Amino acid sequence: MAEGIFISEQSVLREQRYAELLPQVQALIAGEKDLIANMANMAAALREALGFFWVGFYLVKNNELVLGPFQGPVACTRIAFGKGVCGTSWKEKRVIIVDDVDQFPGHITCSSFSRSEIVVPLLRDGEVVAVLDVDSDQLSDFNHTDERFLTEMVKMLEQSL
Repeated sequence: MAEGIFISEQSVLREQRYAELLPQVQALIAGEKDLIANMANMAAALREALGFFWVGFYLVKNNELVLGPFQGPVACTRIAFGKGVCGTSWKEKRVIIVDDVDQFPGHITCSSFSRSEIVVPLLRDGEVVAVLDVDSDQLSDFNHTDERFLTEMVKMLEQSL
């Protein structure tokens, strides 16, 4: 069992931090088949290593997204299909990066401190079963580096399904 996540002080670039984090998350969830446990540890590791404002998962239940494991301030509990950034990612089955959440049509404000967001869908048999939602309190905080590494982490979860 891991005691924590280690990111060297020399890893100042986000890509370096992700590169150090990836194998640690892989080791953390290796052998654990419980999706909720793996989501909880992944959310904690991401927030600890990268300092994001909010990191969590929403799970598809009864045709809506329901709040799952997360790290950060309290969050919206339920999100409808196609609504907000998470619901849109679910509907379109794709990663969505939003530089300014106030400019996203139909954005659901769970926290007024959230300024930018990335959502990555988790698929099983071609269907979305959950989404990873990461919020920042900074504008334009996410890019293709985040998309690449977060997608890789979500694929780790998909393999445990």
